[in-house]
Amino acid sequence: MAGGESQAQAPLSDRELQVIELVAAGLTNQEIAEKLEISKRTVDNHISNILTKTETENRVALVRWALQWGKVCLDDVNCCPLPHVRNQPMS
Repeated sequence: MAGGESQAQAPLSDRELQVIELVAAGLTNQEIAEKLEISKRTVDNHISNILTKTETENRVALVRWALQWGKVCLDDVNCCPLPHVRNQPMS
């Protein structure tokens, strides 16, 4: 879909979210493989599946998608922690 109208066709796995974070951090597929202790081919497959699920065409578009949907936080950009809600007695 144009303009990233849908978040994703299929849910992303925890591993795919890890890969997205590492792509956003600027790591190459080989560096991601070493960090996650998996093969580069497995990373290549994860990236391919992620691009399909997010309907993005490349790594740059993927990082833009991840920022738009709050999947990554880069250098305190796009970091929106939820406020801490304290249990307060009702008056």
